[in-house]
Amino acid sequence: MRSRNEAVRRSLPSDPPLLSALFTNPVFSVIWLVVRVYVGWQWLGSGLGKIQNTAWTVTGTALEKYWQTAVAIPATGKPPITYDWYRAFLGGLLEGGHYTWFAKLIAFGELAIGIALIIGAFVGVAAFFGAFMNLNFMLAGSASTNPVLFTLAILLILAWKIAGHLGFDHWLLPTVRTPWEWGIKWLFPRTSPQTT
Repeated sequence: MRSRNEAVRRSLPSDPPLLSALFTNPVFSVIWLVVRVYVGWQWLGSGLGKIQNTAWTVTGTALEKYWQTAVAIPATGKPPITYDWYRAFLGGLLEGGHYTWFAKLIAFGELAIGIALIIGAFVGVAAFFGAFMNLNFMLAGSASTNPVLFTLAILLILAWKIAGHLGFDHWLLPTVRTPWEWGIKWLFPRTSPQTT
């Protein structure tokens, strides 16, 4: 099985040199520093605004109103949510009163993502959770800056090896390593590096 996988991998075309370098060469970490600090600053500002608002951190009514607006189907025109399954999901969260704890999760999550991106700690993980939140905001009908932040987060995820090189990841990644280097063979089987 392994030899078949290696044969398939060798038959695949190689990555374009510029893209390969952009996502793996530490020389380009300056570009990712600018991107991650910009995205992190957006999350930090949003999170701080929510944390200072008791409608987010105490009662959750700000999120309740946001979800109520999102799930509403107007008499004329198009509803904010395109997908019925997502409307049903938010409707279930509303009916269960989950906005009380979910609002805190969003507020402190935005703050944590912002801090992690700005200081360059676990950039790939922080960018993933940021992209996931952007996706949910877009599914709920909020465009705003979400499409741009989502796209930049995807790029940061692709550049996870060097995006935090000029930050804490310079020390964290060599120390913590990755799950596939921990020896979790059943989840992340090791493969030999591709030879050219």
